[in-house]
Amino acid sequence: MVLMIAAILLLLPAIIAPLRRNNFYLIHASLTALAAYFIENRYFPQADIADFIAGWKSVMLIFIVLHLTFINLTTFIAYGVDKRAAQRGAWRIPEMQLHSLEFLGGWGGALLGQVFFHHKNKKRSFQAFFWALLFLELGLIFGILKYMNFI
Repeated sequence: MVLMIAAILLLLPAIIAPLRRNNFYLIHASLTALAAYFIENRYFPQADIADFIAGWKSVMLIFIVLHLTFINLTTFIAYGVDKRAAQRGAWRIPEMQLHSLEFLGGWGGALLGQVFFHHKNKKRSFQAFFWALLFLELGLIFGILKYMNFI
């Protein structure tokens, strides 16, 4: 399972261009790989593939909760770093990198970062893209949960 998740995390930057130079994505990918390692060793220490298949829904739910926790924390930190860089006149995080973190599930951390740091909350083009991305993602999540019979 850890190898499968690590492979997916390594392939995502090849598919999603803004992730290629996103250092915050690397932090998230590392935390997510650690979460996968934790799940595998905690819940399936010596399980065979049949046990994994039998409990895949609960494993996925645990993994999704850990993923969302890590991506939201990473996105919140990215907003703080970008705000600090804006105040100092230093190198900024490109908006597409922030949006890519939001799309991976970090929209809660992004919203909190916008409120807490007062960052990117007045720029209309950024806000329009942010909210469009949020509603698109919520629609995708609803469709996936419906397809997997979670709801």
